Amino acid sequence: MLDVVEAPTETQFEFITFSSGDQSFCLEITQIREIRRWTPVTKLPHTPADVLGVMNLRGAVIPIFDLASRFSLGVTADNERNVVIVAASGGTTIGLLVESVSEILSVPKSAIQETPDIKSEAARQAILGVISVGESMVRVVNLDAVLDNDMGGAV
Repeated sequence: MLDVVEAPTETQFEFITFSSGDQSFCLEITQIREIRRWTPVTKLPHTPADVLGVMNLRGAVIPIFDLASRFSLGVTADNERNVVIVAASGGTTIGLLVESVSEILSVPKSAIQETPDIKSEAARQAILGVISVGESMVRVVNLDAVLDNDMGGAV
């Protein structure tokens, strides 16, 4: 009798895909706390253009970033489909205004390709890699880079 040895399966990563600045991005599902409909925020003086203001989230005040503006892809236009992705990294919780959330994407680690060398350190820091989905490419967002104040117009 032969012993059947199963080949180890490659670890699957799950991402939430979304649109911002008419581009496709994703975040690891473990970084996302919730997805909320867009509601007006409280503006703060002297904040960068990509910081829309703050939102009260069950007693916690969190900053809301316009991700398109943060990545120098224009400003997210007012739209009833806009959503705020509440995400956390390293104990910091933020909200990201995006145009829409698309789907959950489950891929093996081997499907995540390195960010190409495009002579932009900010872009390489902001994007952890790219995933080919059909005819399009989905960029994996580095949430820590979004939080970095020195990022300034990355992608």
